[in-house]
Amino acid sequence: MGNLLEKDIVGTIGSQKYLCTISWRNGQLIMDEPESNGGKDIGPDPFSTLFASLAGCTLATLRMYIDRKGWNIPEINITLNATQELDGEFETIFSRQISFSTDITQEQKERLLLIADKCPVSKILKGKVTINTLL
Repeated sequence: MGNLLEKDIVGTIGSQKYLCTISWRNGQLIMDEPESNGGKDIGPDPFSTLFASLAGCTLATLRMYIDRKGWNIPEINITLNATQELDGEFETIFSRQISFSTDITQEQKERLLLIADKCPVSKILKGKVTINTLL
């Protein structure tokens, strides 16, 4: 089984709370914590970044499908948030609301709901995840 990314994501943090630099193939992303958590809020926090990954993946997957079908849907919008249940088993519940700039048929709506769940990040979040950490 091969890696999902061509090159590893590389992250660095220095002594400034909680400013992180995340590098990928062709660029860098600054991540930070909100001021309420001791950061300076100059970049997205880890939760926002995770949610942005789900949003971007969902939007791109829907756009690919809509374009392949030749449907006239010029704009797709998404809002995301999550709650966590701590009773018994730890569970995170994502709320994903998708809307379109034009009216869609009931058949399109039903199909696009299925397609949204097929985006790769949705599959990762719904599947079994193992994190192997080395020091």
